[in-house]
Amino acid sequence: MTTVHTICDLDDIPHNKARGFSIIHNNEPLNFFIVRIKESIYAYINRCPHTGVNLEWMPDKFMDPGKTVIQCSTHGARFRIDNGYCIYGPCMGQSLEKIELQVRDNMISLII
Repeated sequence: MTTVHTICDLDDIPHNKARGFSIIHNNEPLNFFIVRIKESIYAYINRCPHTGVNLEWMPDKFMDPGKTVIQCSTHGARFRIDNGYCIYGPCMGQSLEKIELQVRDNMISLII
């Protein structure tokens, strides 16, 4: 069964930034983050495929200083923003778990 969760206004996520969120889905907490790069947005479960830890080192700090990749705060693994694929680190070749998004009337919703 598909569920739609309205998360926030698109303007709540600045360009070239990421923001973390937590919702209850199927009576369980779901921690995820949304990255906005230019006109594109991407969402991933907030969990490193190597150790299972949350990725950010401070609230909403999911990207490297150059804002070119998602970076794990625990061991420095780096993931492509557009598909979550690990390009550096101990989980190289694995990927973050992507979540489908939709934007309607400037509101971002998760489709899970």
